[in-house]
Amino acid sequence: MTHPVRFAPSVEQIKPDEAETIRALEEQFNLIQETTADDYKSGVRAVHAKAHGIAIGRLTVSAGLPPELAQGIFSHPTSFDAVIRISTNAGDVLDDAIALPRGLALKVMDVPGDRLPGSEGETSQDFIMVNGPVFTAPDAGCRVFISIATQLSGF
Repeated sequence: MTHPVRFAPSVEQIKPDEAETIRALEEQFNLIQETTADDYKSGVRAVHAKAHGIAIGRLTVSAGLPPELAQGIFSHPTSFDAVIRISTNAGDVLDDAIALPRGLALKVMDVPGDRLPGSEGETSQDFIMVNGPVFTAPDAGCRVFISIATQLSGF
């Protein structure tokens, strides 16, 4: 197991074609949403369309976290309202008997602090988890990831 990395701006390495990659992914997700909306005759999420459970609760940040963990919303003891959603990753609403990875998303509400450009006014922070030992693609531009998005869209 690797040790947590304390965040610094040097940790992120933005690739020269990142904006184009994001645009291509947005296009694929829009195609998926259009396809599933036609199939189901109503709006469906592009991915994780089927929720298996939703729970509302509180996230409590304990005092005395080690420095590598005491970052961002975990920097000081406090608590937040939170929502957890368990889902299947496909854009289609499939039978539970079909073996697919499951996802878990944690939305933390009313988080103070600076936001990325374009997300001003947002007050929540999302944590996205999946039940696999590794992510299927090393970065958003990986052909495997774009291929999966294309397959999910039916194109």
